Amino acid sequence: MALEKPDLSGQTAFITGTTRGIGKAIALALAERGCNVVSTGKTSESDDDFEENDLEGSIEQTAREVEERGVDALSIQLDVRDEAAVEAAADRAIDEFGTVNIVINNASAIQMAAIADLPPNRFDLLTDVNVRGTYLTSRAFVDHLREVEDAWLLTNAPPVTIDRAPGSAPYAWSKLGMTFHTLSLAEELAGDDVGCNAFWPVTAIDTRATRYFGMGTEDDWRTPEIVSDTVLEILSRDPSEFTGNAVYDEDLLREAGVSDFSRYNLTDGDPAPGSAQLFDPDYERSA
Repeated sequence: MALEKPDLSGQTAFITGTTRGIGKAIALALAERGCNVVSTGKTSESDDDFEENDLEGSIEQTAREVEERGVDALSIQLDVRDEAAVEAAADRAIDEFGTVNIVINNASAIQMAAIADLPPNRFDLLTDVNVRGTYLTSRAFVDHLREVEDAWLLTNAPPVTIDRAPGSAPYAWSKLGMTFHTLSLAEELAGDDVGCNAFWPVTAIDTRATRYFGMGTEDDWRTPEIVSDTVLEILSRDPSEFTGNAVYDEDLLREAGVSDFSRYNLTDGDPAPGSAQLFDPDYERSA
């Protein structure tokens, strides 16, 4: 069954971390549905060492691909840890488009390590990018979203199901903090009809980080499109009613009528639910 994807014509989304992977897939998926995109991230072609770093993707490249889909794009180099930079980026996006309807906290740092093995500076990076970045970005748009009809604030983070994560506690702490802020905003903005939700993949996703950190093989991964389809499914709903949820991509898409997930798999057979079980050891597929 094909998903009924929403018409986002004339809307604008501010997305953090769009240079590659899940963030880029979301940006392009929204553009396909008529949504303008503010592409933000740290990798910019304006950097003197951009070519030397040999990094695939940039905020400008994503913006160009968004524009190829017939909508407008704005690229802003952004460190989500920087309060002044985040507030300036929000102001610029609003000035450029007039209204920002959708804010997506996607930017994230990752390092899987036990407490004793993670250097303090890496702990600070996880906390600052993931929790502080989500807080700063959300805070910068809260007053604006209150005034927007059909507004959304979404975060790429898992359901809160555990109180410990031996072997990966710092990373887990930072990701669960993203969800905690998002679901708390759902309550704080309940009277303003802003849909605040978190979304998370059941399986690992094929991204630069997944490959860099050696998190399995292609048998274990799905394409980023399963996450972007999940975001589109959320955006097809009523934000005044669908808020305060932390959903798994596979579960939400199955609820929407998807039964065959092979289109998202890199190899034959559905990958194990490793990403869900990272934060929910008892997670089992519903079908």
